[in-house]
Amino acid sequence: MSNDRQQNVRAVLHWSGGKDSALCFYHALRQPGLRLTHLLTTLNEHYRRVAMHGVRPELLLAQATRMGLPLQPVWLPENPGMAEYEQRMADALRGLHAAHGVTASVFGDLHLADLRAYREQQLGALGLQATFPLWHKPARELLAEFFDLGFRAVVVCINDQYLDASFCGRELDRDFLRDLPPGVDLCGENGEYHSFVYDAPYFARPIPLRRGERVRRSYQPAAETREDCYRDQPDPYAAGFWYCDLLLEEEATEIAPPAIQAT
Repeated sequence: MSNDRQQNVRAVLHWSGGKDSALCFYHALRQPGLRLTHLLTTLNEHYRRVAMHGVRPELLLAQATRMGLPLQPVWLPENPGMAEYEQRMADALRGLHAAHGVTASVFGDLHLADLRAYREQQLGALGLQATFPLWHKPARELLAEFFDLGFRAVVVCINDQYLDASFCGRELDRDFLRDLPPGVDLCGENGEYHSFVYDAPYFARPIPLRRGERVRRSYQPAAETREDCYRDQPDPYAAGFWYCDLLLEEEATEIAPPAIQAT
């Protein structure tokens, strides 16, 4: 591969809206030769929310607008099987490659080796690269950087096998980390909690939010779509999840799901 081509890798960032993907974006911007073109997020067609996090699409759009990148949604049915999940992801990535020359995907994963291997396998089958700017960085170091750079986030989902409902809806700050029970990963890498970033050093301005209702839900997603990132933990899907609904205090263009998506 020529040096010129190495210096012009067009990539899509797999975006959850949470702290890891937000910090991943910060590091990816500083990675020589990497040009981010889009944010890609999977959303649930039935609930019209980000899968697992429960975040509204208009909040993702508010983030993307402040980051100056287009958002590429991948709409999934409520319980997609492995084949359907992988097909829709592959279709989205092929479309980005054909239309925008994307040849790489960027992920904010930290240390789940089986998940990284899965991503690399799936992308390799499409002729695409995978890159992991945060890989094996210590959790305390990452979170210190997150706070010191001025990122701000709200905890929008917790797994009640690990945390009680009082953690849901809290500001993700140093007090939150100090209150975490023993055995809980500081970054929530085992699915203990998820967050939504409403301010970042690269945002044009903070996202104005208000907290809505908190609800508890228990459900059993299809095993194939879990990405199996909780292999060494008690099954998180056997318990329930608390969600804090966040509402955008400004108008946003709605992301419309396809009426029919052919695969």
